[in-house]
Amino acid sequence: MARRRRAFVSGLALAVICSVGLGAQVDKKTEDAVKKEAQALQKLTDAALMSHAGANDFNITWVKQDFLRGTKDKQFVPFTITLDPTKVNGNLALYYRVVPTPAAGAVADPKKPVKPVWESVFPVSVAGAQNPMRLSRSFTAEAGSYDVYLVAREVQADRPKGAPEPKTVVVKQTVNVPNFWNDELSTSSVIVYQKIEPLAAPLNSQQQAERPYAMGAAEIIPVADMKLTKQNELSTLLFIYNAKGDSANKPDVTIEYNFCQVMPGNEPKPDEPCKSGEKFFNKTNPEPLNGTTLDPAFDVKMMPIQTGQAVPLSAFAPGDYRLEIKVVDKLANKTITKDVNFSVS
Repeated sequence: MARRRRAFVSGLALAVICSVGLGAQVDKKTEDAVKKEAQALQKLTDAALMSHAGANDFNITWVKQDFLRGTKDKQFVPFTITLDPTKVNGNLALYYRVVPTPAAGAVADPKKPVKPVWESVFPVSVAGAQNPMRLSRSFTAEAGSYDVYLVAREVQADRPKGAPEPKTVVVKQTVNVPNFWNDELSTSSVIVYQKIEPLAAPLNSQQQAERPYAMGAAEIIPVADMKLTKQNELSTLLFIYNAKGDSANKPDVTIEYNFCQVMPGNEPKPDEPCKSGEKFFNKTNPEPLNGTTLDPAFDVKMMPIQTGQAVPLSAFAPGDYRLEIKVVDKLANKTITKDVNFSVS
């Protein structure tokens, strides 16, 4: 199968700023109004921790999250949500708080609020936005289970007298953060993207908060969904963590890319990588990542292994597929697999 190996930007920096991000596309009055709303949004989140959330008037949907290794002992978690801008009157103040998921059966104590591991508030201008509107933000956390509370409230800097009270929506999403800071072979999420764009200049803290997939000198533009066409490529990026090194700190890892087409009732052959209900479609040549293929300066103890491929979909018949990415660490005699489910039309 024809494919191209992507030349990725080296040394991707996962710098995350924990601050209030103020969008550049709203006016000063709105920014000031959002700042005033911050305390109210925090109180609403406190209340949500004690009870169930109300109606989702803005159709806020948690689309996805990705997991990458961040600073020492923590993981970097960029996430994406969508909302319906036509449901919003004015602009939005959006606040999110990340707290540890309580133990089963635990009862929240209103006198002892749970300390957040991350929180941020920022304005969202919905004027002229596509429907659904996509927003990406991020947080960092140690391994564990967390509840992410999203609180969106209408903001009208000059609300007319007698106008309806601003609508408020609270949404909760539980996220299980893996641990990349151990000795176990692991990988980041597989990021499927449209393109990787170089950055003309480093981002400031505001821009970085709004564009969490900008890392180092480049920005990853993820696909909106996994419904692709024959004119697309399936472009993947992932990072391999904790691979074993030889005496020169070079790994000996092989990556295999196997494509299986969903075909109910089919039973694959014993030597094929597909599951029951799938049919083997094709594969790319195994990709060796070792002292002869990586940069001479590469040190497996100092940095993760970056890998990924771009596979044209022109030869794929319309249907549903699963890409199995198999990572084999020959020195450690360990193997892990990652799945990517997608469709072609």
